[in-house]
Amino acid sequence: MLISVLAAVAVAAYLAATLLIAVPALRGTRLPRLPGATVAVVGVLAHAGYLLVAHRGGLDLHFFAALSVVAMLIAGTTLLVNLVRPVDALGVLVLPLAAALLAVDAWIAPPTQPIAMGWQIKLHVIVALLGYALLSVSAVLALLLLAQERALRNRDVASHWLRVLPPLTLTESLMFRLVGSGFVLLSATLLSGVLFVENLFAQHLVHKTILSIVAWVVFGTLLAGRWRFGWRGRRAVRLLLIGMAVLLLAFFGSKFVLELLLSRTP
Repeated sequence: MLISVLAAVAVAAYLAATLLIAVPALRGTRLPRLPGATVAVVGVLAHAGYLLVAHRGGLDLHFFAALSVVAMLIAGTTLLVNLVRPVDALGVLVLPLAAALLAVDAWIAPPTQPIAMGWQIKLHVIVALLGYALLSVSAVLALLLLAQERALRNRDVASHWLRVLPPLTLTESLMFRLVGSGFVLLSATLLSGVLFVENLFAQHLVHKTILSIVAWVVFGTLLAGRWRFGWRGRRAVRLLLIGMAVLLLAFFGSKFVLELLLSRTP
């Protein structure tokens, strides 16, 4: 009963926060940011409570449970980003997705239980999930940046949604800060994997490791190009989205094949 209540509260709060953010933008008006942010915080807390209760305080990395965990982390990261730089449009994209993934985990996906892990592996997984969340938010910002640039290029400056975004240069700066932070965590993930994860072949982790290294190279190239050559705009967005797509395949692509197609546990 408590599990269903927490899931329902989280989904309702996510959707309500989305409306509080989106409706004023569509009408071309501005309301105080506090109501939407407050309701979103309720959603994240209820989501976290659901994960703790449903999975008995453990870290469940089965496919749908892992999607729910990542969605909660991305929603929380979005709220933290908005404290630093108000980017309300992030919430319009992220919060409904978090609600949908939580609903699938709570009411559609079959129940699963966490797999026992030592503290070293838990640390490795937590660092990986935090890095994934940061890079995911940077990818959403990249999509917003691309749409913002296209609207300005087409002189669609009267679009209401543009009013909820900071200036183009500030959006881009925030995006690269998130990429830099995510890159550091991804580097720590790869290093901790080398130190703590044993027998990669037996654990079906080779493909995941290779794809993660490829993503690390892509993000590293993007940051190096930004520092050395001042890369920006579409080139930067393209590299960021490629890196994020590879990272998505590394974790969820491999889990989808192993668990849902081949019926193997993580």
